[in-house]
Amino acid sequence: MKKIFLNALMLVILLILTSCGVPDAEKPDSINNTPPSKPLSKAEQLIKSMTLEEKIGQLFIIRPESLELNLTTEQISNAKAYGATELDSQMIESLKRYPIGGVVIFQKNILSPAQLTDFIDEIQEQSKIPVFVGIDEEGGSVSRIANSKEFDVTKYESMETIGLTEDSKNAQNVGITIGSYLKQYGFNLNFAPVADVNTNPDNIVIGNRSFGSDPALVAKMVSAEIDGLHETGVMSCIKHFPGHGDTKGDTHKGFVSTEKTWEELKECELIPFMNAFKQTDMVMISHITAPNITSDGLPSSLSNEMIEGKLRTELNYDGVVITDSMAMGAITQEYTSSTAAIKSILGGADIILMPENFVEAYDGIYDAVKNGTISEKRIDESVLRILSLKEKYDLLQ
Repeated sequence: MKKIFLNALMLVILLILTSCGVPDAEKPDSINNTPPSKPLSKAEQLIKSMTLEEKIGQLFIIRPESLELNLTTEQISNAKAYGATELDSQMIESLKRYPIGGVVIFQKNILSPAQLTDFIDEIQEQSKIPVFVGIDEEGGSVSRIANSKEFDVTKYESMETIGLTEDSKNAQNVGITIGSYLKQYGFNLNFAPVADVNTNPDNIVIGNRSFGSDPALVAKMVSAEIDGLHETGVMSCIKHFPGHGDTKGDTHKGFVSTEKTWEELKECELIPFMNAFKQTDMVMISHITAPNITSDGLPSSLSNEMIEGKLRTELNYDGVVITDSMAMGAITQEYTSSTAAIKSILGGADIILMPENFVEAYDGIYDAVKNGTISEKRIDESVLRILSLKEKYDLLQ
């Protein structure tokens, strides 16, 4: 009995000593296996505070003239008609009412280096959220600045001549040279390089804008030019997915289709695009119809089968998708600006480039969200991609 008592006493003493061995302050209150939450990016923070109107505005890159609400569509798109070269009071009010995601500058907007720089600075200063300022400066025939007499910059005969050297350093130098002067004037986006493979001698649209007819060579050159642009802090946009090089028609004027199958495109036209997906900042999707690939009969720029099904899901591209100009005949001959804008967003595009009637397109998207045709979640997906790209290039402060 005494032995049992002693054993029990020792157990009680041991329990007391154990409980007193660690001060309460050193005892963890509880075990929490939940990892700390990742802080929100600037883009994620910004989107939480944006109105629907501001979100929809980010989906558009337009000509500056589209902010002049009294102009006709002909005046806006005609290269020889009036070109905005500075912001007037109406344009400033339009920027407040329609907070656009970006502008694209054409030759008629350019008078001199000083004027161009001031114009771009004005646009940024009047924009609540910094905008993409883009231009078609491919080198060669499509070069808004190099082909202007007012600018003393390096001129290139064509990208075909660069491709003929078969030296990717030459393509990289093109990117560095063009990117450097674009950055100097305030641009942050170049709608280049052309990733089309020029396999059709009857092609009147691409021609010597392409690096050549060999997909491997084009892929190498495209990648190098993107590297060059990035060295200067200028964004790239490869075009015209899924490939305009083997077509005959001109989507500026009307309907154009490719009869190739998806497997055929993967063996040639798609190679430069797929090679550049992890580098490029944007992919421009064309208005080409592909009846042997999609069943919806829509231009690629409006096709969910092409954008979501092929580009995003099958080819795993998760960056920004921008349409080709929505003022081109392939779109305007078949669709209103509102219908085309709605279809492009439902199709999976993030940015609508230069709708024929910007206000109609903007209002169309707004109404489509309000009536449930497009969910605000779908809008948020695109806006987050857009703002994340702007954040990557330090546009969001």
